[in-house]
Amino acid sequence: MSRVAVVTGAASGIGLGVAEQFVADGYHVALLDRDGDAATTAAERLAAVGAKTLAVAVDVGDREAVRAAFDQVHTALGPTEILVTSAGIESFVPLLDLTPQAWDHMLAVNLTGTFSCVQAAVPGMIEAKWGRIVTISSSSAQSGAPNMAHYAASKGGVIGLTKSLARELAAHGITANTIPPTLVDTPMARRGEAEGGVPGIDVIAAMVPLGRAGTPADIAGACSYLCSEAGGYVTGQIIGVNGGMYI
Repeated sequence: MSRVAVVTGAASGIGLGVAEQFVADGYHVALLDRDGDAATTAAERLAAVGAKTLAVAVDVGDREAVRAAFDQVHTALGPTEILVTSAGIESFVPLLDLTPQAWDHMLAVNLTGTFSCVQAAVPGMIEAKWGRIVTISSSSAQSGAPNMAHYAASKGGVIGLTKSLARELAAHGITANTIPPTLVDTPMARRGEAEGGVPGIDVIAAMVPLGRAGTPADIAGACSYLCSEAGGYVTGQIIGVNGGMYI
């Protein structure tokens, strides 16, 4: 039986890497992203190798749109059994320049968006008495980060949310874990580099104990394990896939 996996932020970066891995694992995969065209392109490419995929354009910051998206997944593929919440935004703003609007938007997408997706997916998991949830948080929430108070706070909330999910949902056969990456070479990271928010990717990569930036495939490999039968006794954990950058 092929399980149904939903990946948010799946049109590029970590989310796309996870979607590709899940196809290799034999799952039916729904790719959710605010860039519907890019999600469709990715879904069609994966379908061309025989996978059953679905692309849905959705902004996870819109709760009603999230619910409609999961209804669409249910109709096309079946109940969601696996959820990876990779959709997120980042920005670099000094604390005293942070506006209430910037703060609210960051939390609406990164934290409330994660919550909305989980809330939409969990009923099917409870009914099946089986489920896997992996949230993508950030090591910035563990270490703090200058000019990113709003981002670090939103991702810290994701870590707390995930631990609470693990406690509440364990009796239903559902696991919940979070992966907080450090440096991953993604289009979003490259945009941050181009905008001057972070030093060069190569500069930071040299500081990583393993000597390189992470890749979407690195994160996807961990998701693959956590969402498998073999990962069924791992829940409520912060799984650091970071090359030793944060220990």
